[in-house]
Amino acid sequence: MSTLPFAHGGPPLRGRLRAEAEDFEVDEQLGFTADGQGEHLFLRIEKRGANTEWVARQLAARLGVAPAAVGFSGLKDRHALTRQTFSVHLPGLADPDPDALAIEGVRVLEAARHSRKLKRGTHKRNAFRIRLTALEGDAAAAGAVLATIAERGVPNYFGEQRFGRGEDNLRLAEALFSGARLDRQRRGFALSAARSALFNRVLGARVAAGNWDAALDGEVWMLAGTHSIFGPQAFDAALAARLAAGDIDPTGPLWGRGDLRSSGEVAALEQGIAEGMAGFAAGLAAAGLGQERRALRLRPAGFVHEREGEDVLVLTFSLPAGTFATSVVRELCAVDERPRSSA
Repeated sequence: MSTLPFAHGGPPLRGRLRAEAEDFEVDEQLGFTADGQGEHLFLRIEKRGANTEWVARQLAARLGVAPAAVGFSGLKDRHALTRQTFSVHLPGLADPDPDALAIEGVRVLEAARHSRKLKRGTHKRNAFRIRLTALEGDAAAAGAVLATIAERGVPNYFGEQRFGRGEDNLRLAEALFSGARLDRQRRGFALSAARSALFNRVLGARVAAGNWDAALDGEVWMLAGTHSIFGPQAFDAALAARLAAGDIDPTGPLWGRGDLRSSGEVAALEQGIAEGMAGFAAGLAAAGLGQERRALRLRPAGFVHEREGEDVLVLTFSLPAGTFATSVVRELCAVDERPRSSA
């Protein structure tokens, strides 16, 4: 991701991110509340230094249920302070004693019954509070970039997390498309990484050309805050006004089988990049994934920044599910993400 083009001239700051878990706070927002009845217990949990899947396994073990009985909506970073909801299928059983849920680095904030299991991708947004520390660089230029991010947003790149440590998931994809047999989880990681890499390449080409948040011939549009798409259609004053207002965004391909929905200049660009990544494009189609679209532009809501002394900057904002806070931060600050040693 570090090689992808920047939209706003490159980061004017350098600093540290996640020196402490509390420097990266994530608050998952489901967009609905538990209905108060049913076979599933919703647990809103705060975790520090623990990844989502590990917490799910710990909950299953402590409550004596199969791992498949535990559900969650999104994977959250380990090196962070995060709050998210898990569901546990407990048919005919009383709610557990809170002491039974004592897990290192985990605190139960709320518990309520619900009629359905929590499934992947259910939540609507994530709210972030990010502290950038040990900052160096051009403060005036940083102020200009902050204003531009608030006004225009940033390219909606998939973050480095999608590709695994050292891009291991891309190597898994290469192995999968060469005939290797992978278990279900690793196959999912491989397909997701390959699809994300192709999307990032398309978006990067449009960032480099300066048209990532503008209209090209053959554009497919997405309604902001939804996955609903429309077009291509002739770009007119009405569409221009909606684009400027943030009501719609141009899109790029999440590759799969079938024809691209885009046409004209957009389709030519996307097809050309797919041909340059032919192994990934063919592998994704052969895996049975269909063509989908993703917005090229990411606009953080409630984007606020404040200084804590001369070398600390705090950013607060929220993003739709499936997008990456690191894609916002990278436009402002080149970061060192090494956690502070416990020694």
